[in-house]
Formats: sequence, C-alpha cells, structure tokens
Amino acid sequence: MLTEEVRNSIKESVLCWLATSDENGCPNVSPKEMFIAFEEDKLLIANIASPESIKNIKSNSNVCVSFVHVFKQKGFKLSGKAQIIEGENSSYNDLKEELYSLGGRSFEIKSVIQIIIRKISPIVAPSYWLFPETTESSLIEQSLKTYKVSRENM
Repeated sequence: MLTEEVRNSIKESVLCWLATSDENGCPNVSPKEMFIAFEEDKLLIANIASPESIKNIKSNSNVCVSFVHVFKQKGFKLSGKAQIIEGENSSYNDLKEELYSLGGRSFEIKSVIQIIIRKISPIVAPSYWLFPETTESSLIEQSLKTYKVSRENM
C-alpha cells in the first residue's frame, strides 16, 4: 500500500497534518513534526503535545493525514484507523525508537499514534492540471521565487 513514491513524499515533508474529530463530529487539524512510514500499511506519528488529537482518536479512530512538499506542491492524503500505543504496550519502545530515528531525542514522545492506512489519495496543486506544461522543477523554481528562498538556504 505504501509505494516508494508515497514513502519518498513522507521523507521529503517537514510537517504533516492530522485530522481528527470528536464524539460530536467537531473537526480538529493538528500539525505533527515527527512521522514515518512503517511496514507496508502504517504511518507512525509521535505524540509530543497533542492532547486534543489523542482525546479525539480515543472516541473516534477514523483519521486523515496530509503532507505536501511545499516547493513541489505535491503530496498525499492518507485515511485510516488510528490507535494510541502507550508505555504498557509491548511494541511501544520499538515504535518510539522508529520515530527517534528521524532526528534524535529533542522531544519527549508521550505516546505513538499508529495509523493503519485504508486509502491513499494524491494531493496535486491545480497548476499541474490547469497548465499541462507545468513540471515539478518549474513549480519548485516558481515557489523559491515566491517565498524568496535561495537554494543555498534550503
């Protein structure tokens, strides 16, 4: 289910956004900094400071995660079922180590949000289909100019 293209997009993305909803259906979207593809059909997200997301998942496990490469303006939306993995779970320490492999132990991981992915959809900026001559490299160059970012600062 997690193709090489999706895995690469996850690696290239700085943040993902986790969408949950509470027992009344009220939505919540929260940015997450530490996330990683795991096995063939899972995404792991570190719960660093996410009390609302955790509370919502405990009452409604249906979630959606999106991530987009800001310069390519492409990414993916993953939908599935989430579960909270905490200290008493035998796999907790191993899953936490997977997340720490991303960039060290700067943040305490309070629990791990494991999402079993049921559906994957591409996210693509309208420029790609409105202007068929658009390429990734042309959008990257346009984005760098728009956001006043030089390649040396990336």
